[in-house]
Amino acid sequence: MKDGAVAVKETDEQQAVQALADKVMMQISELFAAKNIYPDAVQQKMLVSHVRAMASRSLTGEPLPEVEAELFDEISPGSMLLAQQVVDLFGNLPQEEAWLLSVHVEVAKENQP
Repeated sequence: MKDGAVAVKETDEQQAVQALADKVMMQISELFAAKNIYPDAVQQKMLVSHVRAMASRSLTGEPLPEVEAELFDEISPGSMLLAQQVVDLFGNLPQEEAWLLSVHVEVAKENQP
């Protein structure tokens, strides 16, 4: 390798996770655009990271750590609904995923023109 770079071969699992995350991110872009929600660059990067982790959990069955519902009491119903729509795209993730994702939605809504 040049310049000391090391080649890392992606596993089939990593490729599957990335493909699922990419697919869901395309759908999220459409859902967000329909609601005039436009995450800034940092928010987008955080959202992509979270969606990739969700894709991994969806494919591997790895559970989330325990999450307390009360932490999300101040999230708007609209943000929670949109987050649940995204979680439903996976088809096999628990409600807690929507709670966590709703924070991304809520923050990105603040960028509306």
